[in-house]
Amino acid sequence: MHTLIPPHGGNLVNRVVTGALADSLRKEAEGLPSITLSAKQSCDLEMIGIGAFSPLTGFMGKADFEGVCRDMKLASGDIWPIPILLAVDKAGAPKVGDRVALKAPNGVLQAVMTIEEVYPHDKKLEIPNVFRTEDEAHPGVAQVVKEGDTCLAGPVEVLTVCVDPDGPEAFLDERLTPAQTRAAFEAKGWKTVAAFQTRNPIHRAHEYLCKCAQEITDGILIHPLVGETKEGDIPAAVRMECYKVLIDNYFNKDRTVLSVMPAAMRYAGPREAVLHALVRKNYGVSHFIVGRDHAGVGNYYGTYDAQLIFDDLDKDNLGIEPLKFEHAAWSHKAQGMVSGKTFPKIEGDQVFLSGTKVREMLLAGQRPPGEFTRPEVADILIRWTQSGG
Repeated sequence: MHTLIPPHGGNLVNRVVTGALADSLRKEAEGLPSITLSAKQSCDLEMIGIGAFSPLTGFMGKADFEGVCRDMKLASGDIWPIPILLAVDKAGAPKVGDRVALKAPNGVLQAVMTIEEVYPHDKKLEIPNVFRTEDEAHPGVAQVVKEGDTCLAGPVEVLTVCVDPDGPEAFLDERLTPAQTRAAFEAKGWKTVAAFQTRNPIHRAHEYLCKCAQEITDGILIHPLVGETKEGDIPAAVRMECYKVLIDNYFNKDRTVLSVMPAAMRYAGPREAVLHALVRKNYGVSHFIVGRDHAGVGNYYGTYDAQLIFDDLDKDNLGIEPLKFEHAAWSHKAQGMVSGKTFPKIEGDQVFLSGTKVREMLLAGQRPPGEFTRPEVADILIRWTQSGG
């Protein structure tokens, strides 16, 4: 009997091949045509392989693609908000029935794929539906515009999950698969788990959200995204140092798990918030923190659009419970973190600092105030900035 939430679609997918089968696939791959993946596609392949994108067993076919774009549903009827595609150039594209070797951007063999479908990449359907804009200044839109015009679909057999095991962004010790986080939660006796998604250092407001969630669940998974992000985001290695020092000094370690999510950011706001929730469900998480402007960029989405989208979804199929938090800030009068739900607004009382403002302060050599950033985190960020970050 499951004590933890079941995976999306009911079964945890595992497309990672080992042992003799892996050896024979490597040998076969030497004679196969190869496709070099983009960074985003390589991240997606890892997420499919380890089951983080359950129930997907490979890159999406046309029926799934169209259903996801139009209705946020796979052909199976399961909720899914963002297409997971292998888009390539039409010229030289393989045919149905072909087998191809998929290589990471650095040339490492990552998987072998059987082509079951070849279909046009309908960007005019994907872009406005997924991103709610066609503005190519949006990083997610720009990414899709540059992708190939032909999509390849079919199951994958993954040989290499982390393609850069010696690189600074690999985090092999924290690169837990959904099966591994589930095992860790079971070992701790947790039945309910909250997850916090982040692509930034955890500041005081984020810490407050995490601890509110810890009060109503058995434990928390701090689950930073370390796949492809946009230029200007703080590097994952620096962020990991920040997370570790924060957990060491300010969290109950028995009630906290740190692991990384090797997904690529789409900056798709509301739809990406749903994807992030479903992925965490696969990792064994029952409650997902959705904060202000989750997965947003610029001014493309309303402050709480990423929370409102959950109101229109089938709760039984979604399975995971969104925890919707308002913007939190430090109150001088309360001497602590507050939100609009917990404390009255008093002019000049609250300290609101955005990540952008903090980066500006760091670049100017200024120390972010303690009301915004724990001193140990500030030290790491200052060191990184002064080293030319």
